Amino acid sequence: MTTETRPALQGSRLTCFELKNDGIPITLITDSMVGYVLQRGLVNKVVVGADRITRLGHAFNKIGTYQIAVLAKRHKVPFYIAAPTSTFDLGTRHEDVIIEERSVDEVVKINKKRVAPKGVCVLNPAFDTTPPELINGLITERGLLLPPFEESIRKVFEA
Repeated sequence: MTTETRPALQGSRLTCFELKNDGIPITLITDSMVGYVLQRGLVNKVVVGADRITRLGHAFNKIGTYQIAVLAKRHKVPFYIAAPTSTFDLGTRHEDVIIEERSVDEVVKINKKRVAPKGVCVLNPAFDTTPPELINGLITERGLLLPPFEESIRKVFEA
């Protein structure tokens, strides 16, 4: 299963395309269905990507990834991050990463048509942070990295 990944719909547009193109069966769900499918045992493993991973194993990815990790932990479903080692940022502390705030229009409009009242306040961060204690492993082209991540990440980059 993949989530639609609102508001830009990367899951619907990109993830579904890539998986279908590779012949991998895929079921698209709304972002708000994650708890439902995990609670009912419809998922036995979660694999997400990452835009940045720090040396301690904090993973920055599209908004909504953190809530998937929390729900996976609650329902005892393993949660993995798949990312190339070029995604790792060993020089920046997770506390110092600035989360991009995206356009209000992404939330208040659909297909350029306004769906929310004018003047409504909007919060639209593009990314969130998944802490290492919610991650079972980091899947890279150099192999599976396991906790404690500071140690396993260091070993990969020292090699």
